[in-house]
Amino acid sequence: MHNCDKFAFTAMTTRAALSCVPNSHQSLQSLYTEHHTWLFELLRRKLGNREQAADLAHDTFERILRAGVPQADEPRAYLRVVARRLAADHYRRSALEQAYLEALACEPDVDAPAPEVRLMVLESLAAVSRIIDGMGPRTRQIFLLSRLDGLTYPEIAAALRISPKTVQNAMSRAMQQCYAAVYG
Repeated sequence: MHNCDKFAFTAMTTRAALSCVPNSHQSLQSLYTEHHTWLFELLRRKLGNREQAADLAHDTFERILRAGVPQADEPRAYLRVVARRLAADHYRRSALEQAYLEALACEPDVDAPAPEVRLMVLESLAAVSRIIDGMGPRTRQIFLLSRLDGLTYPEIAAALRISPKTVQNAMSRAMQQCYAAVYG
């Protein structure tokens, strides 16, 4: 499918999905009708890619549809924030994928994993990244020192000049966030 065809298809399917939602979501259809072209053009200018802009514009309205229509005083500002967060997720995922591919390239004579395995690994890495990004700065630092660097709680406390109890509390919070992300 050509880029223009894909953009037209994405816009058409989004409009069709919005026309099927209950009347309580008519404001979303109005939001889409009034601001989709503006959002698409904004994203196209920022990304320099029509296809990515169409995908992110579609994903923005899909995210709003799933979350419920907000009563935003400034709809374009709201759309910009949602689109910016989706773009950040996209770039984070791309960076993880690139790092994964570089790590694979450094492995001697290892067969490339099957596409399904590669997708599962990338999705897992993206999920872990979201969990870690959701931690506070100090909690994230303590968690990474413990889990990636293998430091003990007393070593972390000494390195950061905090009490071991503070380290223990931060690790408890981090583990709770991990548990909640995995098990709901």
